[in-house]
Amino acid sequence: MSAGQTLVRNIRSVLRQRGMTYRQLAELLNLSEPTIKRDLSRGDFSLGRLDRICEVLDLSLSDLVDGGQAPAALQELSETQERALVRDPQLLLLTYLLVNDWKLAEITGAYEFDESRLVSLLLRLDQLGIVDYRPPRRVKKLTARNFAWRKDGPVHEFFLARVAGEFLRGAFDGVGDEFRFLSGMLSMSSRTRMKTALIRLAQEFDELARQDARLPLRERDGFSLMLGLRQWEFSEFTRLRRTRKP
Repeated sequence: MSAGQTLVRNIRSVLRQRGMTYRQLAELLNLSEPTIKRDLSRGDFSLGRLDRICEVLDLSLSDLVDGGQAPAALQELSETQERALVRDPQLLLLTYLLVNDWKLAEITGAYEFDESRLVSLLLRLDQLGIVDYRPPRRVKKLTARNFAWRKDGPVHEFFLARVAGEFLRGAFDGVGDEFRFLSGMLSMSSRTRMKTALIRLAQEFDELARQDARLPLRERDGFSLMLGLRQWEFSEFTRLRRTRKP
């Protein structure tokens, strides 16, 4: 079997293992389903196309050659891993940048990490199982495309205590900025509808961020999106409520 046939066979094997259809792969690649079927039937596609397939499947070329059996990517970190990150803001920052596909040259160009400190942090992330670091400059993140921080975990707590207030105090008047605070009385069906809409919006933000990660750093800026929906009343208002009789 030729090398090309082996790669095609292994790509198909990965799709079967993940329950992914040709249509879903085509959507991730921004191609038509017939194009993907043709490519995988003939094994006739460019190295650029192969790179994109590896990217959207979270596999390296060597993973595909070995049969597509890459270690399972991390969809979230353990509580121990997250606690290690929040104890060291530099470690947390470096993790955030690597998860968002920054290259080491981009990181050192934008932030003041000296070489010895950077190597120390990368070794720590390797020990924690968050990246695969091969000195001097090879780094592979071990997080999945749909990676998320733990709900109510250490990073979430750090965000609420240290980040959320600063974020909300901003003017929200820059290009691309928007802020709305809405309040109203909703039925159960309306709450469910709003929750679904928020989930879709979060997924769209995540997908756009992954797509834009392929652009040069100079064409991207850091943006944050905070979404929240819960049954709630301002405590000052609650204090004014009549006490319900038993």
